[in-house]
Order: sequence, then C-alpha cells, then structure tokens
Amino acid sequence: MSFRDHFSSHSSAYSEFRPGYPKELFAYLKSLLPKGNVVWDCGTGNGQAAVSLAEFFDKVIATDPSENQIANAEPHPRVEYRVSKAEESILGNSEVDLITVAQAFHWFDFEPFFREVLRVGKKNGILAIWGYGLHRIIPEIDSLIDRLYGEIVGSYWPPERRYVEEEYKTISFPFEKIIPPFFSMKEEWTVDQVLGYLRTWSSVQKYIQKNESDPVLLIEENLRSVWGDEKTRMVEWPLFFRIGRLPS
Repeated sequence: MSFRDHFSSHSSAYSEFRPGYPKELFAYLKSLLPKGNVVWDCGTGNGQAAVSLAEFFDKVIATDPSENQIANAEPHPRVEYRVSKAEESILGNSEVDLITVAQAFHWFDFEPFFREVLRVGKKNGILAIWGYGLHRIIPEIDSLIDRLYGEIVGSYWPPERRYVEEEYKTISFPFEKIIPPFFSMKEEWTVDQVLGYLRTWSSVQKYIQKNESDPVLLIEENLRSVWGDEKTRMVEWPLFFRIGRLPS
C-alpha cells in the first residue's frame, strides 16, 4: 500500500480542531508497562497522543509519513519527531517498550506493520491501537451530523474508513489480546469548534476539492438552530481498542 496523504492540505486545521485523548488512557498504558521507558507513536499526525505519552514515559519516538503533519506537531522535550512510514520505521531492533497507534491504523499495510512491530518491540512489550468513530452531542444534532457523514459525503470517504466503522474488529490481530476499560474523549465545544472539526474530515476535504463547495454548509444553518443558545455543549467520542502483548 503506497502512502496516500489525506491530511497535509489541512494539517493546521487538523491540529486546531481535533479532540484530545483522556489522560486516564495514558496512565492505563503506563500501568501495563510500569518499567517501560520508550514509546513508538506510529502515525502520530500532529503529535496529539505523543505529547500525552511523554507525560508518562521517558522517550517518545513519534513518526508520520506526512511532512506537513510533523511540521505542525506540538513540540515536547521528550518527543522526537521523524518522518517515516509505519511499515519502515528506521527504528532499531527491540528498541521500544510500547507501540501506540491513535486513529491511524486503518491507513497502514497491516501485515508489514505487524512485522515491524515484532522487530522494534521488546519482548513482552505492548501494542496499543485505538480509534473513534462519530461523536455524540444530543440526538437532534447527531442526526444532522449523521446525514453529513453518510448521505452528503459518504461516497467521498476513502475505502479504509470501513475499518473504523468496524472498530478494527475485522482485522486479524496476531497478539495476546488485552481488554481495556472504557475510555472516551470529551470536549466542551462551541458550535464553531464542532463545525471546524467537521471540516477536518478527509471526506469533506475531498468533497470540497471535487465540487468547489463546502458540504458542511448544507447542514450548518440547521445545526446552529438546533444548537440553540447554549454557548458550549459536551461532545463525546467513545474509543475502541485493539491491545496486545508481544511474545516473550
């Protein structure tokens, strides 16, 4: 699978409007490797997970094939950013304790990536993959966003999106499985932040490129009306996981 960059064209907006992962998630990952020090955050994007991992681990090597994403990544003294593909990380053999993939696994070539995990991961290390689908606010707003997702830009999603919809459950996972507790991302957002987030969707960007019009405008008026006078509302993204322990 050759690298197809769906995000560089709007990497700055992507960095601004993406929700943050809960701190409890990273504390949980540390609990799986209490003596672990080195993390490879693969498909790091804007470094969102990498910076949070650096609060719990001594060193985070964060890679992404997109130069623009890396250029817009948040700096941190314990995070080393590199431009490289997931399947060709240029990391050393048995270099890392923990390998994380946050909302990026569906872009990977799975079998070569798993081989790379086995090469760079230490014995009894951990591979933690997670993602999220549609966010939820209130039913009246959710129905409008569902319409945007399926009816308006549905045909513009890349084929890999189906893996997210299936919560990665249909992908073979050749590691000893670990079942985590429930985690979700939550943000108190204004309506403008929600609209900004919708415009980071790869399907929305593709629609704009092909039609020279913004599909979010097709629901924006109704969304603002339903939002009402509330300054902010709670937006929640439940997370799903594939976590496994590497062989000893």
